[in-house]
Amino acid sequence: MQHTLEVRAFFFNAKTDYLPYYKNFSMTLNEDDKIDAILAKIQAANDNFAYPDEKLIFKINDLLVTAEVTVGSVVAKLGTELQVDPALSYRSNHCLIMDDSDFMERFELLAPYANDEEKAYYESLYALHYASETFKFSHDYIGDAVLMLAHKMIENGSEHKEAILEAIADQYDGLAACEYENNLFNEVECGKEIEALNAMVYPPVKKNPLRDNKFMKDVTEKFSKDALHPFEKTSIKGVNVACYAGDSSLLEETHAKITGNGGNVIDFPRSTKLAGATLIGKQDNLAYLKAATTLLNALDTGAELLVVAKESDIEMFNKHFASIQKRIGREIPLPIISNKAFSALCDTAEVA
Repeated sequence: MQHTLEVRAFFFNAKTDYLPYYKNFSMTLNEDDKIDAILAKIQAANDNFAYPDEKLIFKINDLLVTAEVTVGSVVAKLGTELQVDPALSYRSNHCLIMDDSDFMERFELLAPYANDEEKAYYESLYALHYASETFKFSHDYIGDAVLMLAHKMIENGSEHKEAILEAIADQYDGLAACEYENNLFNEVECGKEIEALNAMVYPPVKKNPLRDNKFMKDVTEKFSKDALHPFEKTSIKGVNVACYAGDSSLLEETHAKITGNGGNVIDFPRSTKLAGATLIGKQDNLAYLKAATTLLNALDTGAELLVVAKESDIEMFNKHFASIQKRIGREIPLPIISNKAFSALCDTAEVA
């Protein structure tokens, strides 16, 4: 089977260009073709386009693909309108060819304690390193790959456990900056390993359930009744409503409720991306940046009301709203309510 693709490709040459730009291409490829066939077609049409011969990784529609991915699998997941970018655009030297010296520089953090097998394991994580969502917010982040290596070395019983943990514990760019989320096309789950490292470096504080439950109730009620930008309408009919869920499993139900009550669903790119809640207390500045980016993304996409599915996120947005706006240097005039408050609003409108 063949697929006709509309491709928007990233161009940049550090020697001649001040800023990157994009060009559009149309092409037809077989579904069994490897993904680099797209790049070859672009290069055949424009010899200014460049991509690496070895260690090929790049992004399609913000997901990082590797050489073994096929055209058919990309179309099945992303459709036929595709955007091609470097793995990290700010490290591009020439189109998809980038300066990847940072990858082995990060290994040097643990090199004194690693054997040849562990070094080889790290080198196998090349794509994982560049797929980290954290790089969008912190260019100096040490990377998920070195964290995975640290976990493996400790699991292997390294006698250098304390030194390994110290090496990855930089308060700005180390483990503290990791809210684990990667953009690999073929997903790899590393959350458990990151959680284990966090437990070693940041031992959990024992919670008081009675106090925490009361606090969350107070936060939810305050946020619903006394928001900085309250939603003053009594129904959502005709209103552009977005849902921030943090993960896709929580979106469908809310979207159905929006349309069922006459509202317009607003999809925005960061609706299922993490917004910094787990970074509070470790890397607050980064947490505020991620939260502000998420809220502005919803607002700038056209949302007039944002429904937040998870209590941990509504708590963070409410408690730190002033800091979030200060971090981005811009007011965020977007009414935000919890999923519980949104359901109550819909129920009230139905009764009326």
